[in-house]
Amino acid sequence: MDSHISDSLASGVVLRDVIENDLAEFYEHQRDPEATQMAAFPAREQNVFMAHWTKILRDETSLKKTILSDGRVAGNIVSWQEGDDQLIGYWLGKEFWGKGIATKALSEFVDQVKIRPLYAHVVKHNIASRRVLEKCGFIISGETHADSGEGDEAIDEIILKLDDA
Repeated sequence: MDSHISDSLASGVVLRDVIENDLAEFYEHQRDPEATQMAAFPAREQNVFMAHWTKILRDETSLKKTILSDGRVAGNIVSWQEGDDQLIGYWLGKEFWGKGIATKALSEFVDQVKIRPLYAHVVKHNIASRRVLEKCGFIISGETHADSGEGDEAIDEIILKLDDA
């Protein structure tokens, strides 16, 4: 892990189990136009978003955490099984970007997920998210084209992989 992740900006970062009260803040985070452009993932309507998270919360095989920064809900981080792969994904509210919070949260989270290899998919233009993953030991293992969720448009993604240390 990168020695810079424990800097003072991210010192108040804590992971805890997701609770239903967090969902309203998660919903607002994913509505930000710049965030959806960076993730290349369209915002969901509230009822669709809440149904998606209700399913995630009921899934006992996934690990899901709320990222707190100085006691405020900053985002979420989740790991789940998809086919033969264990995947990881996270979302951070825009106001929390660029402060080392995502890197600190991911570093703590990957210590909790014992399954390896662990994979993350990042849209090619999201350099900041790619750097967060690389600081936490992920390496590029390939590329793919994914459905954007908006018709026929495909997005280019980089696949990153974390093996045993």
